[in-house]
Amino acid sequence: MSEDLTAVDFFRDDRLTDDPYPFYEALRNKCPVAREEHYGVTMVTGWQEAVDVYNDADTFSSCISVTGPFPGFPVPLEGLEGEAVTELIVKHRDEIPYSDQLPTLDPPTHTNHRALLMRLITPKRLKENEDAMWRIADDMLEEFLAPGAGEFIKGFAGPFTLRVIADLLGVPDEDCPELLERLAKGTHGGGLGSTDDKTLSKTPFEYLYEAFAVYVEDRRREPRDDVLSGLANATFPDGTMPTVDDVVRVATNVFSAGQETTVRLLSTALKVLGEQPDIQAKLRGDRSLLPNFIEECLRIESPVKGDFRLSRVPTTIGDEPIGAGCTLMVINGAANRDPRRFEDPDTFDAERKNARQHLAFGRGIHSCPGAPLARAETRVALERLLDRTSNIRISEAHHGPAGNRRYQYIPTYILRGIIDLHLEFDPAGSAS
Repeated sequence: MSEDLTAVDFFRDDRLTDDPYPFYEALRNKCPVAREEHYGVTMVTGWQEAVDVYNDADTFSSCISVTGPFPGFPVPLEGLEGEAVTELIVKHRDEIPYSDQLPTLDPPTHTNHRALLMRLITPKRLKENEDAMWRIADDMLEEFLAPGAGEFIKGFAGPFTLRVIADLLGVPDEDCPELLERLAKGTHGGGLGSTDDKTLSKTPFEYLYEAFAVYVEDRRREPRDDVLSGLANATFPDGTMPTVDDVVRVATNVFSAGQETTVRLLSTALKVLGEQPDIQAKLRGDRSLLPNFIEECLRIESPVKGDFRLSRVPTTIGDEPIGAGCTLMVINGAANRDPRRFEDPDTFDAERKNARQHLAFGRGIHSCPGAPLARAETRVALERLLDRTSNIRISEAHHGPAGNRRYQYIPTYILRGIIDLHLEFDPAGSAS
């Protein structure tokens, strides 16, 4: 584009869906904390500035974390003093879409609900879950790899991550197919962060509430020796028993958010392997490189483009003054390519020494509690895919030849990822 990229409507212009990175760079070069002109959102594109916002939960409320300017805060906030803004957040929080989800909660409610979640994602439970991952991956790859080609996201990544999280939560195996089908309907075609003009009136995952409410109520009546019983009967740190709704919100948040973002991470990893045979060969020869490779995948393509915050009081980020009641978007995808933090940031470097400094999982009190789970899922899946193939390639029939690929990206300003990824593979032991 010859136009001023910083003037493009980030939230509505579909041209930024496929490649938002030139826009991020232009905005950061202008100022790492800059107010965009269409909706008055302050865009935070610098790494250090993003960390500063994430680490200051006292100044920045998360009440609009997943909605931002659409529909925005229910009442005007411009020109108000800090104390008045905080009072209005308390008064009107329940009117904001997704207000019952963990990412939108502020302390002390957030503290209690996150503590409840961490009683589920314990090191012991994660170890048990990882043991199950290997069995799930082997089981699913048997069918997926047999034809020698396949669509990776719907054929493996989606079902695999669903079954892993279902195992973590103790969801009965017989319920998984229907949950996967319903979850798929809530993504890929708009919804949260869509670039179209639909109003966010209800969450795309509300149907999960009903299913998990049945599980929780059943386990409270008749506890079993399973994960759901442990979750259903867990208490807040002060010993009080959460409502069924509280437990259901925590469970559905883990189920839906964790599944979707890990699918995006897996698809990025396989896209890199298919596009860069030298990296694939290096990982086949040295599996110890996998953890850092995964971190670089998270850095180069953060599954969540960004997160919103609402300033409670006048403050400063970097050198930029921020008024009370200001909507900010902390853009992970931009911060992760800040050249002040990452050398040659647009180049994928599987051995980048500071790759783990990325902000794909956020920072501060809202840092993703499922990060260890996502890393383990991705590592297990990649280990097994490399074990059972000798070569993984991008399908030219579906995506075009090298140097002229065609990928379709999710049309949203919140999530970053391709909708489908067609691969070809040779079985292990065959000549590639």
